Amino acid sequence: MKKLTVFILGTFLIVAVMYALEYIESSSGLETPALEGGRTEVEMADINGDGNIDILSIGDHGSPYINTNEHGVMVWFGDGQGNWSVYQNGNFGYGGIAIGDLNNDGHMDIGYGMHHNYSSTDFGDSILEAALGDGTGQNWTAWDDGISTGGDWGMFSTDFADINNDGYLDIGSVSFGADDGVHLCTNNGDGNWTYAFGFSGGNSTMFFKFGDVNGDGNADFAVGHQYGSIYLGDGAGNFTLADGNLPPGGNVGRRGSSLGDVNNDGDQDFAFTNTAGGIEVWVWNGSNNWVDYSGTLPSSGPYYGTQLCDMDIDGYMDVAAFGDSTVTIWSGDGAGNWTEATTFYTPGPGDFTAFRVGGDADHNGYPDIVLVGDEGDAWNAINHLHFYKETSTPGSLFIFPVFPRGGETFIAGSVHFIDWTCGVPSGTALISLELSTTGPSGPWSQIIANTPNNCRYQWSIQSAISSDNCFIKYTAATQTDTSTAITPASFRISPATSVKEFEYSSISHTSLQVRPTVSGTNIMIRVTTTGVTDSRVKVFDNSGKLIRKLLEVKGSGQFTIPWDRNDVQGRRLPSGTYFITLETADKKITEKIILVQ
Repeated sequence: MKKLTVFILGTFLIVAVMYALEYIESSSGLETPALEGGRTEVEMADINGDGNIDILSIGDHGSPYINTNEHGVMVWFGDGQGNWSVYQNGNFGYGGIAIGDLNNDGHMDIGYGMHHNYSSTDFGDSILEAALGDGTGQNWTAWDDGISTGGDWGMFSTDFADINNDGYLDIGSVSFGADDGVHLCTNNGDGNWTYAFGFSGGNSTMFFKFGDVNGDGNADFAVGHQYGSIYLGDGAGNFTLADGNLPPGGNVGRRGSSLGDVNNDGDQDFAFTNTAGGIEVWVWNGSNNWVDYSGTLPSSGPYYGTQLCDMDIDGYMDVAAFGDSTVTIWSGDGAGNWTEATTFYTPGPGDFTAFRVGGDADHNGYPDIVLVGDEGDAWNAINHLHFYKETSTPGSLFIFPVFPRGGETFIAGSVHFIDWTCGVPSGTALISLELSTTGPSGPWSQIIANTPNNCRYQWSIQSAISSDNCFIKYTAATQTDTSTAITPASFRISPATSVKEFEYSSISHTSLQVRPTVSGTNIMIRVTTTGVTDSRVKVFDNSGKLIRKLLEVKGSGQFTIPWDRNDVQGRRLPSGTYFITLETADKKITEKIILVQ
């Protein structure tokens, strides 16, 4: 049964036809290859550019070839109706995956963190990697020189964002379980990467997602980790913990984390599941302060993973959650009130393994759901991949702006994703995107014309733009019809700012650089000395007491010093503020670091 809803956002009257949410399983082809057990990550994207959503993963514990035929990058190609056929490439697996165009050539590429880096070639021999695609979704070329993590146990959930606003997607990932921490590397655009931020140690719940939490245009991230959940970026590759008054995450970190703009103010808010299996939503309120928007969401239950997504396309963010064979969606109203929209069940017993929403496999205009459940009893549990598509049929062609929605800030010269949904009654549609920097009436300049209707376009923002009154116009066109929509409220494009990048190769003077500046365990120190006879690197505590001499050399050169806080006369340094100094005959340079628990 459908209902007609009218709502107003900003100055626009929007009429949306909405259906009661119902889902039907559409998993034909996903049974190959058979999976095994353990956590994994799945993503939906049009990897081969045919306009249809595909599913990608590097598999679970069974990859590569452990009791299964899983191996490498697995792509289940979609046919636009909810049927799938798999193609596999590589000899590695068990981890997370991210999708985006890393070298801006128009083809989708991948990044992945893993536990089983068993490959004998460059494609799959490290625990965090990136690889270029050729547009087919079948062939990959390793493109990961310089990506480093400081660990060897394994990485997992992985995502892309432009963290330094230079027009290239960068990579971030969280560890597999414990010890290897969180690590981010910036993309130099030529196959080389530079370590930007991270830390080792601590436990992980294996969730990682980029977003803009404080609305300043710089990429932030949410992570399921013992050392904290929300880290705010400065646009130069540095991040600061901003958990503020969030409830405690315990010794493993808040699980099931996701980001989305719940109250339509232009910044992204935070959802997660608590230790009782309940759902919590917290809205960023500025100055490291959060407001509880959980409202009527259950404080306990069977849930483990969350997703924030406008599932009923009414203009307000909804909450989807999965755990213990149960999928539930609560419809939001932007004010912290939630109404259960639907609940359905996967084969049980079945524990959470992976969960993702947002892609529209059958082009009906409503987001769909992909998940992996660990099904069966404790002795015979096996992972199964399922896809559930929303069942409604569009009565006419429509297009709905998903992101941006208004209020966001973007930095000129950076790269972002434009998202939409588009309902097509029959046949196929092509999408055109245009930008106005002078309000909703235009004039309009072309972003892209006649791109496939795959719900996402990677947008490189021109560096010369500066405007507080930006809008995007979305046009869907079939052979017989067109439909147009405009972002409901204005967003901002701010001028690019010059930042000092952390690029070792460009250093040609006496310098000291430390990454990360906030860490749980490991610090990477880079020293360059030019025209000096000797130099010393030391660590001091906040009172000025000498803690450790790290380096003493004669002559000029470049030196990289990995430092472990546990390596101090057999004891672990307590959390707090410390100072690393580089001393030469005529100069003393100091960098402050903060060690967290």
